[in-house]
Amino acid sequence: MSAIKSLPLVFQTFGDSQKPPLIILHGFFASARNWRSVAQRLSDQFYVYVLDQRNHGESPHADVMDYPAMAQDLLFFMDQHSLLKANILGHSMGGKVAMWFALHHPQRLLELIIVDIAPKTYTHSFDATVDALQQIPLEQIRMRKEADNYLQVTIKDSNFRQFLLQNLVLDKGHYRWRINLSVFFRCSDNIIAFPKIAPGRRWAKRVLFLGGGNSDYIDSPTILKLFPSAIIDVIAGAGHWLHAEQPDVFCERVLGYLEQDLLQRSERIEDSF
Repeated sequence: MSAIKSLPLVFQTFGDSQKPPLIILHGFFASARNWRSVAQRLSDQFYVYVLDQRNHGESPHADVMDYPAMAQDLLFFMDQHSLLKANILGHSMGGKVAMWFALHHPQRLLELIIVDIAPKTYTHSFDATVDALQQIPLEQIRMRKEADNYLQVTIKDSNFRQFLLQNLVLDKGHYRWRINLSVFFRCSDNIIAFPKIAPGRRWAKRVLFLGGGNSDYIDSPTILKLFPSAIIDVIAGAGHWLHAEQPDVFCERVLGYLEQDLLQRSERIEDSF
């Protein structure tokens, strides 16, 4: 079995580099830009790194796209930036990356926050979405609105269409996708799934699972098998993109959880003198 090749991920930072590090991992079809507003809010207390994961945003493309590979990218990123430990927050696909990372590199984490996802294989498919994007004749369109017109035939939710179209960029007079659609189509089953975990491997420390009240992604029994000390919290009235739908409440819950850890660490330091 060949070794996984780590990719150098493109990232943005927010806040004071002297503050504790917080790494944010976005979901499928997303990028760092979707988290800039939240990162800015969290930067009062943390030095926030928001990453573009492989095949997303401005980061490099690769034929391999699964959770072990993406977790290896994260480890490489932390090593590159001399981050011995960090707080990690992951949403959806990014949450699965964070969970895999925590289960295999527990010594590299401070605190873990998983947003609206569980360590399980889901039954939905991304094939129709990827196919709809691939069907847009990029060589013919001159405005983003034309791409939206093609998409609305199969994707009725205008907010979801605008989210997807953030990945469409004008480059030297022609539109192109920043995301790697051919790999998405071939590897989307890897994203829906969660790899098998070796018997006995668990994350015994506390972890916050934060879900949307209108979403069905959180699965408590599955979570507790691998994360027995999990705190499962729900934001009422929010869906899968809870950080965008209710950013005030989302940031309040995240900061409340992380500040408990900061307080406990401060008390331990004081007790050591």
